[in-house]
Amino acid sequence: MSLTPEQKAATQRELAENFAKTGLTQAQVCADLRISAAKFDHIMTLTQTSLEDPWIMRNYLLEKVAAAGQTPVPFTALSGDWHRHWFLNSAAIDARQMSAGDR
Repeated sequence: MSLTPEQKAATQRELAENFAKTGLTQAQVCADLRISAAKFDHIMTLTQTSLEDPWIMRNYLLEKVAAAGQTPVPFTALSGDWHRHWFLNSAAIDARQMSAGDR
């Protein structure tokens, strides 16, 4: 599934706003998710090749925003239950299993 340019821009904004609400640094997120800074950047800009990685980041950010006592910015395109999308590996998302490599 591809996002429209508008959906992509909104999702990038939603990821960035939720990341800011966590109060965490990029290094902390990378350590928690065991990813490189380059992979972090690819996910946040939606240039990551894996469709599951942005969903993993979304779920992680929502959890951390709540832990920080903040109200998350709702996601518009990455919304609902990822298990309902046939093209996603929901088991990888559930296990927070990021794809290998930086892309």
